[in-house]
Amino acid sequence: MSEDHTRDATALPAATDTSSLPLETGTKVYVRNRFLGEWSGGFEVAEILNDGYRLRRLSDGYLFPDVFAFEDVGRERRKDPLRGIAGLYLDRRH
Repeated sequence: MSEDHTRDATALPAATDTSSLPLETGTKVYVRNRFLGEWSGGFEVAEILNDGYRLRRLSDGYLFPDVFAFEDVGRERRKDPLRGIAGLYLDRRH
């Protein structure tokens, strides 16, 4: 008897790459909202544990005490800088 372990790829944001797990500390990531199932950016991996990741919010450095499951965290990929201006990125999440 085999189980189907396929995932619905449409549930992940296009910029998420879950194939490179585990992610390294300091990697900027998206996180799946536990209540709505939507993905949010603005986090980084602070610690890698046996059962998931501990994350830090980039805006204020807050370290979440919760452990986020591996499948609820994906790598955030940034767009190329606008007009060649280093450090300037278009953020379409707002």
